[in-house]
Amino acid sequence: MVKITEITPGSPAAAAGIRAGDFLVSINRHKIRDLLDYGFYLTDSRVELECQRDGEGYRVVINKGEYDDIGLGFETPLMDKKRSCANKCIFCFIDQLPRGMRESLYFKDDDSRLSFLHGNYITLTNLYDRDIDRIIKMRLSPLRVSVHTTNPELRVMMMNNRRAGRVLSYLRRVADAGIDIDAQVVLCRGINDGAELDRTLRDLLAYYPALRSVSIVPAGLTRYREGLYPLSPYTKEECRAIIRQVDTFGEECKKKFGTRIFYLADEFYIRAGLPMPEYDYYEDFPQIENGVGLVASLRDEFLHELENTDLPKSLARRISVGTSEAACGLISELAGRLCGEVAGFEVLVYPIKNNFFGPEVTVAGLLTGADFAEQLRGRDLGDELLIPAAALRQGDDIFLDDMTIDELSVTLGVPIRAIANNGSELLHAMLGS
Repeated sequence: MVKITEITPGSPAAAAGIRAGDFLVSINRHKIRDLLDYGFYLTDSRVELECQRDGEGYRVVINKGEYDDIGLGFETPLMDKKRSCANKCIFCFIDQLPRGMRESLYFKDDDSRLSFLHGNYITLTNLYDRDIDRIIKMRLSPLRVSVHTTNPELRVMMMNNRRAGRVLSYLRRVADAGIDIDAQVVLCRGINDGAELDRTLRDLLAYYPALRSVSIVPAGLTRYREGLYPLSPYTKEECRAIIRQVDTFGEECKKKFGTRIFYLADEFYIRAGLPMPEYDYYEDFPQIENGVGLVASLRDEFLHELENTDLPKSLARRISVGTSEAACGLISELAGRLCGEVAGFEVLVYPIKNNFFGPEVTVAGLLTGADFAEQLRGRDLGDELLIPAAALRQGDDIFLDDMTIDELSVTLGVPIRAIANNGSELLHAMLGS
C-alpha cells in the first residue's frame, strides 16, 4: 500500500471522503505498489478503492470517465523508492565521479518503471519473471535495455553480475509479446568491440521487428579511474573502423527492412574526424537522447529557421557562446552563417575543455561551472553569454559542481542565457529575441 499525501479539492477522491494521510491499499481488488499499478488499474470507469486510516480499513466506490484522474497525490512521483543498480560495470560513469559531489549524483538507477516513464535504460539484472509478466500485462512499451553484449559470459564479466547473462532471455519473451525494444551498447576498447560487436548486432537483429533501434556509444572515461578496470579511449582510426562496421549492418537493414536500426553516437564521428551523417540518415531520431543525431538535428533546425526567419539587415549586437569541444565546430559554423546574413552582428565561440572530468569527456552535458569560469574569465564575452542548458540540472540552473548560473554571471560579469539543444531557440537567442 502507498501513503496518500494530498487530495485535490473538489475532486472525486475528496467527495468520497478520502483524506491526506490515509493509505491506498488496492483498486478493484488489485494491490497497489507504485505509479504503474495505480495508473493501470485506475482506467476503469467504476473503481472501488480499499484504503486505511489509522489502521482501520474502509472502501469507497468512485464512478468517473475512463481516463479521468480522481485527485490523489503521493509522496514521490513513483509512489515508491527508485530501484538501484545491482551491477558493478567496468565502464560505470558513476564509479568515475570524484568525491564530494552532491549525494544524488552517486545513485545508480536501474528501474524498469523509469524506462517506460522517462526513457531510462535498464540492464534487466534486477528483474525476475514476475517483473517481466507485469511488463507484458501492462504493455509497458518500449522497453529500453542496456545490452552491451549478447555474449552471456562476457556480459557477466562486463557487469560483474552473475545474472547478467541469464536475463538476456527476457528479450525474447518481451519481443514475442509485442513489446518494442530500444537497445544500447556501451563500447569498451578491446572488450566488446570487433568480432564481439558483430555478434551482438547479429543477435539483436533476431528480435526485429520488436527491435526498433540500437545505439552504439563509446564508454565515457574520466580522470578518476584509479583502482577501476583499465580502459582506454578509441583512436581516430579505430573510430573510423567502428563506423564502417556499424554502417555495414545499418545499410543491410535499410535494404531489407526499410530502416537502419543501428546508429552510432555523434562522438564516434567527431573523434574520427569525419563529417556527420545528414539529417535523413537518422530517420525519426529514435536514439537522440543517447547522443545519436544531436548534431544533425541541431544543424537542420538552425538552418531551417535561418531560411524562414525575417532577419534584420543589421544588428548592433556582440555575444559569445561557451560550448563543449565536441560541439564547437558546429556552433562556429552556424554562427558564421548567421553573422554573414546580418551586418554589425558578431558571435564569439569559445570551446570549453572539461578540466573537471578530464580531456576524454567532450560533451556539453558534463561541463561544470568551474570549467566555464576558469576558461572564460577575462575573455571578451560581448553583451551576453550563451551556454548549453544540458550542462545544468534538469529544470534548474545548477551545474554539476553546484555552481549556479547567477554565480557564474557575477564571476564573469556578463548576463548568461542557457539554451536547449534546439536550433530554432539557438538562432533566436543569438539574435537576442
